[in-house]
Amino acid sequence: MITRLLLAMSLLASLSAPLLADQDGVSFSHKDWELACDNTLTCRAAGYSAEEGAGGSVLLVRAGGPNAVTHGRVVLADTGDDDSKVVNNLALWIDDRALGDVAKADNDEWTLTDEQTQALINGIKGSGKVEFRGGDEPFDLSSNGAFAVLLKMDDAQGRLSTPGALVRKGNKPESSVPAAMAMPVIQQVKVTKADARPLTADELALLKPKLIASLTDDDSCDNLAPSDDQPEEGAEPLTLTPVDDAHVLIAALCWRGAYNEGYGYWLIDKALQGTPQLVTDSGSDYSEGVISEAQKGRGIGDCWSTAAWVWDGKAFEQSSDATTGMCRAIRAGGAWQLPTWVTEVKPAP
Repeated sequence: MITRLLLAMSLLASLSAPLLADQDGVSFSHKDWELACDNTLTCRAAGYSAEEGAGGSVLLVRAGGPNAVTHGRVVLADTGDDDSKVVNNLALWIDDRALGDVAKADNDEWTLTDEQTQALINGIKGSGKVEFRGGDEPFDLSSNGAFAVLLKMDDAQGRLSTPGALVRKGNKPESSVPAAMAMPVIQQVKVTKADARPLTADELALLKPKLIASLTDDDSCDNLAPSDDQPEEGAEPLTLTPVDDAHVLIAALCWRGAYNEGYGYWLIDKALQGTPQLVTDSGSDYSEGVISEAQKGRGIGDCWSTAAWVWDGKAFEQSSDATTGMCRAIRAGGAWQLPTWVTEVKPAP
């Protein structure tokens, strides 16, 4: 108890009051738990087994605003082996006490009742033993890091010291909790139908210094300005794609790793006379007015980060930013969607 109290005091000392998820969202991880809060103040906390690839993962989702209920979901680790046992029944056990079966849902997920979710939260923030029984081996949910992550969730949603707080309840009125934020709306605009083409020598000579000058210390595009030990020979040519009658998109391979590569995408006027605006240095594709990004956390592809930007007639507005959770070998493609930025994109008419 003293250890958890000291941890709470340490975390609270490092948090602003309140933290509140802003337009950049909130990302936080500690030991076997992680948190992602998006720009609407919805928070998602994911927990795992202590051992990689074992058991599965639990997701706790809570919308922003007073009196919001926390909902729980479960996925079991799936190695993809043909010999993997099909699990038809799954039960929640806490401290060797049965709390009922867990309901099967779509996408090989399981849904906890509100009562089961609350019991699970009480278990992981204390010293309870939380298990899901029904598979070849029990899924033992780790509580390591859960207290810190739930405290961070409370802070990001402005719930500290309220009756509805998950780990630090108090008498501050529930009405003081900030309301959920509206999801931004992006009206997508149709783009010119045209293929990408390589820049001409004159265009490259004009643009390359501008592209390099647009980079900040936070951007990475070594292939655009290679060092002496990283020659440009063999590099992919920079390309130009018309966006509309007034704008074009410039693309360049910025970096390449063992199992990922990132392209820089810049918006500039059709005459190439203005200042190019960097959209991302880690893009993966551009198609029909959407720049997309998908990067593996490691080669086996059990965890990803994704993002997208949509053309609204004036700029490429970011429409999403998310990860699929920790690299824990739970599922191919990742266990969950943990966004920090969400929007409603209205398709182009």
